[in-house]
Amino acid sequence: SKATVSVLYCYRLRHHTMGKCILAQRRGAGSVFTAHVHKRKGAAKLRPLDFGERRGFVKGTIKEVVHDSGRGAPIALVQFRHPYKFKRVQTRMIAVEGMQTGQFVYCGKRAELAIGNCLPLKMVPEGSIVCNVELKTGDRGSLARASGEYCIVISHLPEQERTRIKLPSGEKKSISWNCRAMVGIIAGGGRTEKPMLKAGAAHYRYKAKRKCWPTIRGVARNPVEHPHGGGNHQHIGHPSTVQRACPPGQKAGLIAARRTGRHRGGQKTQGKEGK
Repeated sequence: SKATVSVLYCYRLRHHTMGKCILAQRRGAGSVFTAHVHKRKGAAKLRPLDFGERRGFVKGTIKEVVHDSGRGAPIALVQFRHPYKFKRVQTRMIAVEGMQTGQFVYCGKRAELAIGNCLPLKMVPEGSIVCNVELKTGDRGSLARASGEYCIVISHLPEQERTRIKLPSGEKKSISWNCRAMVGIIAGGGRTEKPMLKAGAAHYRYKAKRKCWPTIRGVARNPVEHPHGGGNHQHIGHPSTVQRACPPGQKAGLIAARRTGRHRGGQKTQGKEGK
């Protein structure tokens, strides 16, 4: 009937005149927004935890220190003897400042405290600087892995078999003292101190990572492209906080924010409280 045709026509018209997918929705689909991993060397991890490391130590030789595309720190290719077979295996480890080709590195409970060695936190004295720290025993390195980063061993808790460390963010964390760590600071520190100076430098920096540059503010866009777009002045026009259950096209801004605004004031130090 004519009524049905008119309803279908209105539905199609409404369907075709609705807004388009915003950038956040297109990023979620992947496609050109996935990481550029073609030139990457592969995952950089510690050795798999085995009997040799738990009871004694394993000796390795640094064969080469190479650049890894998309990573600020260099990678050391370390060669170990296979624990069971008559052959050698090569492991990719994040390079520590001071490493060089031909150097011997030792991994295990009885390894000495020297730059580049890997040993459990319970064998590391308090105040030592470590990096590439495991969060769970045997996960092969999770904390302080970026260039120039390190953790500080604050104290050991023998009754709990845990070690308290200070993370690069300043947060203090207690983890199992059987977790392994490398002694020293991750190589490539000071990378962020050099200014970009021009757009071309930023272009090549992010080209190695993924399609995430340049970034355009939401208020600088059109209303059809972003919830913050449009208006005679660049303003949002409504609260920037959105709930977690928002539909994809509306989910932009401060998602499920517990609080907003500046963090004013600070925590009192223990010394001042004592006074």
